[in-house]
Amino acid sequence: MKFIPLLAMTVAISACAAQPPAGVQQVGTSQKAPKVIAQCVAQKWADKSQQQVVSQDTLANDQAVDVYVPGQQPPSGAAAVVRPSWSGSGSWVGFRASGAAGSEATGDIQTCL
Repeated sequence: MKFIPLLAMTVAISACAAQPPAGVQQVGTSQKAPKVIAQCVAQKWADKSQQQVVSQDTLANDQAVDVYVPGQQPPSGAAAVVRPSWSGSGSWVGFRASGAAGSEATGDIQTCL
């Protein structure tokens, strides 16, 4: 009987972990590792804009990365949100919009999936 509260808590935490971050629209999924996708997006945006692109690890070893649109800064700027897949291997990728950033940025992200 002592395990029922622990089991309930584990199920609740798992359900929360499987949800996309708030305010983030899904762009797609990929079989590539999050690190590979994040590097691709950062390179694409840097090449296009000729500006520095900020990336922020949100989970150790590049397992989850936020790649900020050129000119945007952490923690609330527009960014590609790259996470491990909610089920299985690969990655889940979303976009957190802020201001004018939008469809062009999501198109760039999709080319890296």
